[in-house]
Amino acid sequence: MNNPIIARSRTDHVGSLLRPEPLKRAFLGHGAGQLSREGLGRAQDEAIREVVARQAAHGLPAVTDGEFRRLNWQVSFSEVEGWDLRGGSWRNFLQNPENRAPHERPQTKGDDAVVSFRAPATSRLRLVRSLPLEEYRFLRSVTAAPAKVTLMGPDRVCQMCDLEGSRDVYPDANGFLADVIGIQRRMVGELVEAGCEYVQLDEPSYTGYVDPPTLARLRERGEDPMRNLRRAVEADNAVIAGFEGKAVFGLHICRGNRASMWHREGSYDAIAELLFGGLRFDRLLLEYDTERAGGFEPLRYVPESTMVVLGLITTKSGRLETVDGLRRRVDDAARFIALEQLAISPQCGFASGIAGNQLTEDEQWAKLDVMREAARRIWGT
Repeated sequence: MNNPIIARSRTDHVGSLLRPEPLKRAFLGHGAGQLSREGLGRAQDEAIREVVARQAAHGLPAVTDGEFRRLNWQVSFSEVEGWDLRGGSWRNFLQNPENRAPHERPQTKGDDAVVSFRAPATSRLRLVRSLPLEEYRFLRSVTAAPAKVTLMGPDRVCQMCDLEGSRDVYPDANGFLADVIGIQRRMVGELVEAGCEYVQLDEPSYTGYVDPPTLARLRERGEDPMRNLRRAVEADNAVIAGFEGKAVFGLHICRGNRASMWHREGSYDAIAELLFGGLRFDRLLLEYDTERAGGFEPLRYVPESTMVVLGLITTKSGRLETVDGLRRRVDDAARFIALEQLAISPQCGFASGIAGNQLTEDEQWAKLDVMREAARRIWGT
């Protein structure tokens, strides 16, 4: 059943955590054929046990496996017949383990062409195995703490598909998206049945609907951005429809996070009424760590039943936020939405891919400690 403590928790983190160096070496060794699949699995198991214990020691209300089994945050949808996300992800990782080109710099806008690829569907999509379910089962075997598992949202999946190259299989995007929704509903259903307390969809694609260059690309392809946005909201809601009350459901929105870079900018204002008013999730985890996200005024469209997790803490650098600074930002947001509907978190994961962002593990944990202390002072929890 829906865990009310998790649903109303004042702190959160998006899911991914910095990979320890031995785990990074294990991935590279496996990719180079020097370490077996079983050897990689053992390295992942050991690292996950350690990071779960560390999260509990730092008082986090729900733990994740740090996404330590993933090459990047997107591969939750990789074990799918008919669409080779896994192969492309491994090629990108082995060609560029640092996930950043020499000309790219942290804290600047990243070059999408460096690691982006759009794979065509070669046959109707079929789930081969659910990586998120396997992640949850191991997580449950090493902790009794409430656990969260993350999935790439359906709109992001759709944006990563070469739809033009998929016409023989899917004449239009609607057919492809319908099969994606069906697969993700199965994933969510299996997670809920297995006892997962918290399921989060990651939908960075939403900020593309306020980012001028992204909007221009969509229009050049003959797409209607607002129609796409409405379809995306409907798709996210469809993934969790019928499972309400059986787990806590969150949805995360950011502006890009690869190797401490960003990829989109723009405030929520233009899409807030449709987006915040239309999504049917328990928790919305929203990037708010820089001026690129705009102000808090759009939060007035969030329903009273929904918690807003303000992503006030940056994962893009080791610069440590202050409790007073976080408290001021929460007070600013509370001018537009009830304080009791608010929580705080980092703006994104600490490691959207194996390489991670440009900060140390000690800096990562210090940020989570500041988050916890700020919540204690603001809400007394």
